[in-house]
Amino acid sequence: MEKFIPTPSDKLQDQEKASREFAIAVAELAANTRCQDVLVLDMRGYSPIADYFVIATGTSPRQMRTVCDEAAELGGLRGQRALSISGYESETWILADFVTVIVHLFSTQARGYYDLENLWGDAPRIDWKSK
Repeated sequence: MEKFIPTPSDKLQDQEKASREFAIAVAELAANTRCQDVLVLDMRGYSPIADYFVIATGTSPRQMRTVCDEAAELGGLRGQRALSISGYESETWILADFVTVIVHLFSTQARGYYDLENLWGDAPRIDWKSK
């Protein structure tokens, strides 16, 4: 019997699948933590920075930090370590960079001000709720 040897293409597909699944899992986590208007954007082909953006509105800075902490913990379990986290002590916007997935946690006012879903309006939205 021949041994299966994964090709670089197979590894890339596995990596893309893992990134998508992680983005959806973070969206579910944010929604289960009562964040509002949770959105996943497929940034492949639109931004060289990341494959997916997860955008959510928190109801308080404490809630936003909780989601950030839980996303980092989840990422660690899935091999998606946070490269950096910015704004953790902020009351308006926390950004967690997981390399292929970037998580944006906003206050209501900051989300309206930065309006990332409009800025990246051409990027497809992932229907993560049906997964």
